[in-house]
Amino acid sequence: MASSDGFVPAVALDELREAGRELVSADGRTIALFVHEGEVRAVDNACPHMGFPLVEGSVDDGVLTCHWHHARFELSCGDTFDPWADDVLTYPVEIRDGTVYVDPHPELDDPPQVHWSNRLEDGLEQNLRLVVAKSVIGLLDAGVDATDPLETGIRFGCRYRRQGWGPGLTVLTAMANVLPDLDPLDRKRALYHGLLEVGNDVSNEPPQFEQEPLGATDTSFDRLLSWFRENIEVRDPSGAERVLRTAIAAGYDDDDLARLLATAATDHRYIQTGHVLDFVNKACEALDHVGWGYADEVLPSLVRGLATADRKEESAEWRRPIDLAGLLDDTFDELDRFVEFGAGKTWSRPDDILDPLLGDDPDAIVDTLVEAIRDGATPEELADIVSLAAGVRVAQFATSNEFSDWNTVHHTFTYANAVHQLTKRTDAVELYRGVFDAAINVYLDRFLNTPPAPLPDVNPDANPQAELDTLSAAFDAEGRVNEAGRAAAHFLDAGGDPATLRRELGGALVTEDAGFHTYQALEAGFTQVASRPPEEARTLLVGVARYLAAHSPTRREREQTFTIASRLQRGDSVHETGNTE
Repeated sequence: MASSDGFVPAVALDELREAGRELVSADGRTIALFVHEGEVRAVDNACPHMGFPLVEGSVDDGVLTCHWHHARFELSCGDTFDPWADDVLTYPVEIRDGTVYVDPHPELDDPPQVHWSNRLEDGLEQNLRLVVAKSVIGLLDAGVDATDPLETGIRFGCRYRRQGWGPGLTVLTAMANVLPDLDPLDRKRALYHGLLEVGNDVSNEPPQFEQEPLGATDTSFDRLLSWFRENIEVRDPSGAERVLRTAIAAGYDDDDLARLLATAATDHRYIQTGHVLDFVNKACEALDHVGWGYADEVLPSLVRGLATADRKEESAEWRRPIDLAGLLDDTFDELDRFVEFGAGKTWSRPDDILDPLLGDDPDAIVDTLVEAIRDGATPEELADIVSLAAGVRVAQFATSNEFSDWNTVHHTFTYANAVHQLTKRTDAVELYRGVFDAAINVYLDRFLNTPPAPLPDVNPDANPQAELDTLSAAFDAEGRVNEAGRAAAHFLDAGGDPATLRRELGGALVTEDAGFHTYQALEAGFTQVASRPPEEARTLLVGVARYLAAHSPTRREREQTFTIASRLQRGDSVHETGNTE
């Protein structure tokens, strides 16, 4: 029975001294008691690393060692010597009338949200998968908003990777974007995956050293834009960074800053296979989540990638046998005139506009877009239809192609999506160039739809649950690409809730050891279907399902780690079952 001060009797002192250690239960806590160097010590019996019973460990020279993975703990305070483990909880002990009393509910040094926030930093710094998983679960279980670990990951990735914004931060932001589409447990998985990618990117990388803004913060935006473009043009990241930081310090808003970056990213054709503009968009979306007050930490991470990117006009495919880069240069020389001609007009999208965009005549593609601009089409309206065309390429990708060619159609789609999202943020005329770049890549990808994989026939009589079961099974076996696309389509045909399908697809992704492009494919697809009519959404979700199936199953090692972390957080035993399936 507990005393008024919270201590409960645990074991006779003589018995403990004779045995050297005892396992006791006190008010629902399983506690390991040790006599060492004349002192009685009490620690939680479960090793914080993997849950092995510490009562079976060794004590020597004040150090308790777990026998499973040899995590070591200072016995009196519970602090670990091994960062990949965690500090073990210790309990106050008193000796009263020959009996050992323990307080099973000690006052913690830090509340759970502080402890797990600190541990997340440790996990990122040392790239520790289990620590990251436990931290995410611990934070969300403590009621912390997902924005908190997201902010930690974004700021960490921008600060400690000299190469700047990369795949890890892109995945983390993409997973943050799809959180509303996932069930609660999969939201934890999604953040865990994104934070792991950040840790992997940063591991063994030198930190970023900041440039200072110029003193001329009263400089006009147009001049800053000119300076920034010139520094990117001559591949001077230091100069460009100082200009960007000046624009931020001057208080220019998110629309202006997005325009600054997007303009430089479209001064050359489809730079770095589209990744750079996608990174620009994702950095802006990350700031939407955590607040634009962090712009000075986040946006400069984009500069090195902008300045050093490969430029497609320098590649053979954009010059021969047709000079596509030259075709666009000629068009862009007249772009302001086209825009002026269309000023004040309202564009109506032709029903057959996809035909030339998916055709094999680049001149017809350019003419179609130019005509639309002259008729008043905005960058956002054109980016919308080109994104759909790029999504069709994914949905109808022919599996007779080499497996690596999935990435080719994928890059075009995610680039088109980035252009589309940026046009919603800023109405910069320069983003028309991104639309043309995406459309030309849709043209270059045409052979990957030769012959096109047919879109599934409409089947309103399908059983929605059976189609979900088929979809899940398709992700558990190799090569069931068309089956996955068909199941997704038929689920929708039969009246299945699109939100349920997105939840199923998202859950499938976050249980795999997905690659960078797979995270991008799902997030871009979900973003694109959000405001589209059912027929277009069906096509795009077929593409998402087929892409995921093409890249599944994996070894699912990350899922095993997440499962272990979940069981540890619940207090379940891990070591006794011998597996975590």
